[in-house]
Amino acid sequence: MRDIEIQEVKRRYGIIGTSPAIDRAIQVAIQVASTDLTVLINGESGVGKENFPKIIHDHSAERKHRPYVAINCGAIPEGTVDSELFGHEKGSFTGAVGERKGYFEEANGGTIFLDEVGELPASTQARLLRVLETGEFMRVGSSESRKTNVRVVAATNVNIPDAIASGKFREDLYYRLNTVPIIIPPLRERKNDILLLFKKFAFDFSEKYRMPEVELTPEAELVLKEYYWPGNVRQLKNVTEQISIIEQERLITVDTLRKYIDVNAIPSTLPVLYGQRQRQNPSDASFERELIFKFLADMQKDINELKRYVSRMNGKEGGGIPAEESPVTPAHFLLDEPVQPASGHMASVSPIAVDAEIIPDSLSLQEKEKEMIVKALQKNNGRRRETAVDLGISERTLYRKLKEYQLDTK
Repeated sequence: MRDIEIQEVKRRYGIIGTSPAIDRAIQVAIQVASTDLTVLINGESGVGKENFPKIIHDHSAERKHRPYVAINCGAIPEGTVDSELFGHEKGSFTGAVGERKGYFEEANGGTIFLDEVGELPASTQARLLRVLETGEFMRVGSSESRKTNVRVVAATNVNIPDAIASGKFREDLYYRLNTVPIIIPPLRERKNDILLLFKKFAFDFSEKYRMPEVELTPEAELVLKEYYWPGNVRQLKNVTEQISIIEQERLITVDTLRKYIDVNAIPSTLPVLYGQRQRQNPSDASFERELIFKFLADMQKDINELKRYVSRMNGKEGGGIPAEESPVTPAHFLLDEPVQPASGHMASVSPIAVDAEIIPDSLSLQEKEKEMIVKALQKNNGRRRETAVDLGISERTLYRKLKEYQLDTK
């Protein structure tokens, strides 16, 4: 399917975003429209599931010329849902003063959208299964079987397999409805679309209420992208409308957002707000902290070794340090390798005065180093070479550390 066709569908139905998952959902909806297959749309409340039955209906060959009926199954009282869907005969129950067609009769030849289908009671689920399998139904209070030819598109925000396990939903109905599944991702999985949606809503409300359009500071944009959005697109739209109406200042800051969303629930990994780079895995942050402890421990040892080395040099004849000596690097001290001069030449330099006091190794830092090595070993399943690479040391040094801390893995 051409991208231009998907973009046209987005424009026509007001779908904002560049998420590949949204594009895939639109593609499946268009492709299945030419068939009579039943479609089940899965997605959390507020993600915009109601757009996709319309896409399917409008792109069908014949049904687009027939009725499109949308029903929220969760909004119909349990006692009247059968009557609403399948109709009733006069006198079939108290208040039935005449016969009435149900939605399945009204939508004959077209498409019926059953939103929140997971809320249907068990008796209605059995009736619905019969319609899907045979196209037949009976009005409430009637023994006459009637025929209907409708395309059924259902949607739910509940976990149907869990509902089946708890006995709240029929398994055979689920498989009949789920002939073609369409998955609509939650807003938190469409981070790049959040700002696009906010700007679209801000523009719309600016036009509606005839006021300047609200804008976000860079920090506020990051907060908006990292927020969990339990109410998805519907919640974002409501928040944007509230801000547009209530706030006098048109530049929205993080402090302003605190009035409308729980900023404290956002992970403290935002680079602008917290001075850290964003991490994808919390375990990565823990491992980085361990590397910092390792660096501090190594640095302390380097200082001690450097002081000892300079003290020895100051005590030598000429008070100098070998001119062509290999560079003194932290790696030399970490490996406990002596620095060897490249030649016997000496260059005269002034002795370096140092405090005679040597900083003792910290037991807590040694413990952190040991803990860090254990974590690195676990991360690499005991493989020494990969562990040494992660720690930034040689295998020989790692082997010595394993012996020192009695962590030899054989």
